[in-house]
Amino acid sequence: MQYPDARIIVFTKAPVAGEVKTRLVPPLTHAQAAELHARLVHRTLAMATGAALAPVELHCTPSRHHAFFENCRRQYAVTLHDQQGADLGKRMHNAFSDTLKSSACALLIGTDCPTLHAADLEAAIDGLRSGADAVLNPARDGGYALIGLRRPATELFTGIAWSTWTVMHETRTRLQQLGWRWTELDTKWDLDRPADLARLDPAEFPLAIRAMTGRYGTTRIESEP
Repeated sequence: MQYPDARIIVFTKAPVAGEVKTRLVPPLTHAQAAELHARLVHRTLAMATGAALAPVELHCTPSRHHAFFENCRRQYAVTLHDQQGADLGKRMHNAFSDTLKSSACALLIGTDCPTLHAADLEAAIDGLRSGADAVLNPARDGGYALIGLRRPATELFTGIAWSTWTVMHETRTRLQQLGWRWTELDTKWDLDRPADLARLDPAEFPLAIRAMTGRYGTTRIESEP
């Protein structure tokens, strides 16, 4: 473990049909969208744990006791935690507050960014260890794929219009108001819209349905690595 005093927090939902990746329905069915979500979770955990940079925490909703999360715990040797809070911002702030009680820095990522790699995690941790108060990996949709902190700040997670194109802009404004120094990594795309399906790497998602074909059929999306 390269940075035992750091933590990598992965935020995700259980792959329940009708509750995940609903923006991809149609053209996907709810079942296909849930299977794709599961595959993205597996991909993210394999990447984060395989990097051997820092301990990985999986922060779960609706419950860490869901069978899918128990399987992830066994397969990837991650610790499971329930997300706590009434909205996404409160849940993220609470995760950082709890984790940073026993670690020098922490990264928080989701599972929607198939182009997030171990090198990005390492660059983010290095940035924090070099003195940055925060590190961000912007996303093309106006949000971010990664946020890293050395100390919690509720201002970064309160009053943000989550899931909109203003998230990154609002976060930069809050960082400026705090007087913090931060660094930004290269902008990523995440999987939000049907058109994004065409961007998936066929080597990582060999059975994923491609938007570029315009035909979705009944192909089953893999839910295992």
